Amino acid sequence: MGIRPEEITSIIKEKINNFVPQTQTEEVGTVISVGDGIARIYGLNKAVAGELLDFQSGIKGMVMNLEYDNIGCVLMGPDTEVKEGDSVKRTGKVISIPVGEALLGRVVNPLGQPLDGKGAVNTTDFRPMEVVAPGVVERQPVKQPLQTGLKAVDAMVPIGKGQRELIIGDRQTGKTAVAIDAIINQKQQGEGVICIYVAIGQKQSTVAQVVQTLTDFGAMSYTIVVAANASDPASLLYAAPYAGCAMGEYFMWKGKDVLIVYDDLSKHAQAYREMSLLLRRPPGREAYPGDVFYLHSRLLERACKLSEKNGGGSLTALPIIETQANDISAYIPTNVISITDGQIYLDANLFRSGVKPAIDVGFSVSRVGGSAQKKTMRKVSGTLRIDLAQYQELESFAQFGSELDKESQLQLARGQRMKEILKQSQYSPMLAEEQVLVLFAGTKGYVDNISVNSVLPYQKELLTFVKSSHPELLKEIAAASLSGISEELEQKIISVLEEFKKLFKENK
Repeated sequence: MGIRPEEITSIIKEKINNFVPQTQTEEVGTVISVGDGIARIYGLNKAVAGELLDFQSGIKGMVMNLEYDNIGCVLMGPDTEVKEGDSVKRTGKVISIPVGEALLGRVVNPLGQPLDGKGAVNTTDFRPMEVVAPGVVERQPVKQPLQTGLKAVDAMVPIGKGQRELIIGDRQTGKTAVAIDAIINQKQQGEGVICIYVAIGQKQSTVAQVVQTLTDFGAMSYTIVVAANASDPASLLYAAPYAGCAMGEYFMWKGKDVLIVYDDLSKHAQAYREMSLLLRRPPGREAYPGDVFYLHSRLLERACKLSEKNGGGSLTALPIIETQANDISAYIPTNVISITDGQIYLDANLFRSGVKPAIDVGFSVSRVGGSAQKKTMRKVSGTLRIDLAQYQELESFAQFGSELDKESQLQLARGQRMKEILKQSQYSPMLAEEQVLVLFAGTKGYVDNISVNSVLPYQKELLTFVKSSHPELLKEIAAASLSGISEELEQKIISVLEEFKKLFKENK
């Protein structure tokens, strides 16, 4: 029996419908114009925002603008290697950053490529550069302290794991020093906190100095340095903090605690402004684009303390902002202040007068406060902020030369000595129990009768005396961090301070 023509037709149609081509088609575009780190491309109609593109010369690019007949793309390398007419291919994926244990102890650029000459980074794990921050349900309250080792910070503006605490101040007021001290302190704390230092728009020599310092103090073993130098294109400066955050999130979702420093977000905003103006986006206030607030909010919102169900990891962010002439009411500073959970304000006048760290008590605040503080520290530093604020007020009043009553004179004397106690040399972070002992001595009046110049020698000798004669005392204070200072422990501290008081008097 022969096959009817209709049957042949239906078989051919079925074959055509089910035909799988062996060749793959790629969407290829052409560079229309290039300059200042920006390329305009024609022909990539299906490209999506944030997608990675491959240029003919091997340079990578990121899609930023999607326009009617072309797309605007920022180049992740020198624009001299891209020319008009070059072909561009879509990769079909957004920018992803290499993450993992292999990055610890390394200096990399925002694309995860090594800058330290130690060979390739051996990791197969990648994370998208930008992700949506975990929601409220996925988080838990910030309640565990992250010790910086600085008395002034840990006592008055405590930082908790998962918090976003802004470090703000003029040029050369010790902003980076506070952040580096916090990184170095994680070694002696021994809590396994992983640190990431993101250098945005700094000189290569400055970054090299920071890396050398971290290496000298043995902190590089648990630190990743992400560097987008001043000589790099604006696109790399823009990508740096997001890349550092992606590296930190890898560890956070593994249940670990991470501390990330963004140094600094003022240069990050300027790099984004440069890119936006070159992409012909409408300028707003101070020529910044309208979404400059979103630029930092979507970055800093990714810092959090995850719930126990999600592993309980945390990402603590210390963004740094540089002010001009102490003006914290400028555009970018006010933006970041409103996003963060408090700020450490470093005052240029205090810095010049020898108060280091130059923390201004009036402007500095932690919106997490005592809930992220060891109970022992809360006990000794409870009224410290108010006392110092009152002392500053009284000090300015006393400059008029008016007669002060005895109580005011005592308050002034105590304030001067507490101000002296809070001074601390760079790269010398203190353990929490040592801080508690020193602050106890200050707040309970044990330094009231010694000269202001003898306060720091008193502190140094006190710690040496306790470590040699009463080492168990520091262990007891450390053990009481969750329960607080009991009456019995308080009496022990008082008896040790009384014993040392006699010795210190004799030596002097």
